[in-house]
Amino acid sequence: MKLYALAFGAHPDDVEMSCGGTLSMLYRHGKPFGIVDFTRGEMGTRGNAAIRANETKEAAKLLGADVRLNLGVSDSNIELNRKNLLKVVEVIRKYQPEIVFAPYREERHPDHIHAHQLVNDAFFYSGLKKLKTGKLAAYRPRRAFYYMQHRSFIPTMYVDISNDFDTKVAAIKAHKSQFFNPSSKDPETMLSTPEFMEYLLGRMRYHGRMAGVRYAEPFWTHEAVTITNFDAII
Repeated sequence: MKLYALAFGAHPDDVEMSCGGTLSMLYRHGKPFGIVDFTRGEMGTRGNAAIRANETKEAAKLLGADVRLNLGVSDSNIELNRKNLLKVVEVIRKYQPEIVFAPYREERHPDHIHAHQLVNDAFFYSGLKKLKTGKLAAYRPRRAFYYMQHRSFIPTMYVDISNDFDTKVAAIKAHKSQFFNPSSKDPETMLSTPEFMEYLLGRMRYHGRMAGVRYAEPFWTHEAVTITNFDAII
């Protein structure tokens, strides 16, 4: 199956929080996409691998993902090595996406930083014909877009998610073990406080204000985004 986009996240729920609205918009426009989680989030304070796997399936269904994969990398141990690099290269070559989404290069969690580096490197190496990955042919996506998590950056592109806001929020909340639940007996984390969801909603409103829309998601790109039709910015 050829996909239009692949979104990579270090842990389950990373993609939903950071670019879930953009993925929902792709689904509405008939653009097939997949989500690739590096880990199962098994080192998280709340929930466990089995619980998070079920939540991940529900979130993917809500967003309309055609594929959701897990690379089986150890949580809190996403190493920058050849084995992990080739895992990403193989996924890119298998699904041949036009674009990929990945974490921004500067982050609070080392797993996010390493996930960025692996996707960024695989973006290039997947196009090398002499790099063999079984019968999968060399292929390089057209563009890479890096999304915002804990650390902020000056965006080079915004995506209007006003029509996909509710779907994004529902996909985030599908990860029930991770967010505010007054009946939960798990230890409290930064994500599980009621204030964290308010922060996420406020950030979408803030970037929407900067983009001149109601809600938006920010991205950073290596190359400038080129406009070929001015209707796209009116």
